[in-house]
Amino acid sequence: MSKQLVSRLMGMFRSRTQVGVDKFGNRYFTHVEEVDSVMKEKRWVEFKGSDQDPTTVPVEWICWLNGQRKKAPTPEELAELEARRELVKQNIELLKKKEEEKKTGVRPVKTVGKFESPNLKSFIQQFPDTSLDQRKGHDEVSRSKDGTNTEDATIDTNRSSEPTGTGANFKPGTWQPPT
Repeated sequence: MSKQLVSRLMGMFRSRTQVGVDKFGNRYFTHVEEVDSVMKEKRWVEFKGSDQDPTTVPVEWICWLNGQRKKAPTPEELAELEARRELVKQNIELLKKKEEEKKTGVRPVKTVGKFESPNLKSFIQQFPDTSLDQRKGHDEVSRSKDGTNTEDATIDTNRSSEPTGTGANFKPGTWQPPT
């Protein structure tokens, strides 16, 4: 090596500034020097130990080394991004479990809301084709052994579930389904 190159390298290492350290122990440096009468910033990484594995350099530091970031990542930023990555890993595991449940058809049993049977009387009222005899039969079935009515709803035989009118008196938001 020429003396000029060696002195230049020695000067660079003396005037280098450590910018940060990542979780793997890699250290990051910067040095400003004049090249062709223009001040240029040089950035580099010194790997921890003899294992110079570039895959240990986090993405944030890679962006800084390549000049895609003006400022080096802060320890707070790195901690926040690490926490976000951990959350993404947890979400991936959860999605994998859900996918596996879909494939095997085994899902945990969840009970939500009331533990009563559905109100069949109000369900049947929705259908205009249901005859009065069928409704009476349902009334008899819905009575309990002691003769009391198990459902609060009453059947309104005069009300039709079919739409009526010409549309001239239509008011948005006023329609209610039959009960």
